[in-house]
Amino acid sequence: MEIVDGQLQIQSFITVTLGILALFLGKFLNSRIRALREFTIPEPVSGGLLIAIVITVLHLLSGLEVSFGLRARDVLLVYFFTTVGMNANFRDLRRGGRSLLFLVVISAAVMVAQNLLGVTVARLGGLPPATGLLAGTVSLVGGHGTTIAWAETFREVGIDKAKEIGIAAATIGLVLASASGGPIARFLIGHHHLRTPGTGGTDLATATSRGQEHGTAIDSLDFLGAILSIHICIILGSILQGVIQDLGLFLPLFVPCLVVGVVISNLVHRKETPGPLHWPCRTPALALVADISLGAFLAMSLMSLQLWTLVDLAGPLLLILLAQFLMAILLTVLLVFPLLGGNYDAAVLATGFCGIVLGSTPTAMANMTAITERFGPSYRAFILLPLLSAFFIDLLNAVLIPAFLTRFS
Repeated sequence: MEIVDGQLQIQSFITVTLGILALFLGKFLNSRIRALREFTIPEPVSGGLLIAIVITVLHLLSGLEVSFGLRARDVLLVYFFTTVGMNANFRDLRRGGRSLLFLVVISAAVMVAQNLLGVTVARLGGLPPATGLLAGTVSLVGGHGTTIAWAETFREVGIDKAKEIGIAAATIGLVLASASGGPIARFLIGHHHLRTPGTGGTDLATATSRGQEHGTAIDSLDFLGAILSIHICIILGSILQGVIQDLGLFLPLFVPCLVVGVVISNLVHRKETPGPLHWPCRTPALALVADISLGAFLAMSLMSLQLWTLVDLAGPLLLILLAQFLMAILLTVLLVFPLLGGNYDAAVLATGFCGIVLGSTPTAMANMTAITERFGPSYRAFILLPLLSAFFIDLLNAVLIPAFLTRFS
């Protein structure tokens, strides 16, 4: 750590260490504060936001800024989505059937509505219409990575602070998505008197498969085999990303890595008895890597939020985000939930869907995990949401962003 021009710069290694501490802090807070448990706030969110608040207070008192090295965090995001792809199965895609089709159509409609709402409110507030796109699917569905990737394009059409506006919008969306998922599920379950499967932990592996191998013992070779397989997918995914970019289409690294994981897992023959040299699809070792990656990614993302930068946001931008938040909640409760069946699985899916359209897919997965750990597993939800994320969301966004930008720039 070193202080440069009034900024405390924290290297990536220490950032990871603090992220782990944030996870333990969140676990402690959730065990002691009933409201966090009642609203099913994920532990990384509890711990990460508290650290961000403490850093903000420190900045307001001393003027010192804190900057975290987040390279390791970004790697963990790629790790997580690669495990999602490796756990996917084309049979699940067929099993999703009509529900998955509904979810894709609803997602496309909501994303179009987000951009139209953003453009409309931006114009009413005296901002350039393209600013509304930055506070639409660019930042809310795409997250920080997509925002940064498109910032230069928006700057070229006259939005000078495109990066700052987009990052602020993505930050607020992440907080809203993390904080609202639990309350939405609790409302739907309580208001509609839904039958739940009963309490019981559910990790990524059990939630994505009815046929996970028995046994939970993990040795060092199981773990290293999972890491090796993930690295193979990431290397091939990086090559695929380069090919896609040469074709003129940008996709974040985690998308091609996820696709590679899906393809390999569905092509490689897997023997019934797992071992360190077998492809680790839906194994306890892969689930462990997924849990660690998702939890640490969220903790580091939230603790590194520079909350003081949000104070200076213009009123119209805050108004756009408030309108987006209200629309997402209403559409989730009144449209997504009933169309997906109006049952417990639909409530868990609605929680994840709201997380996607306001924050990010990792936030959505964390929200659903927190719900299922309390009320019981939802296999359907953990099949459909990763499929939506893996095959459709980012592709839809990659088409919608340039289309809207051309129309409203």
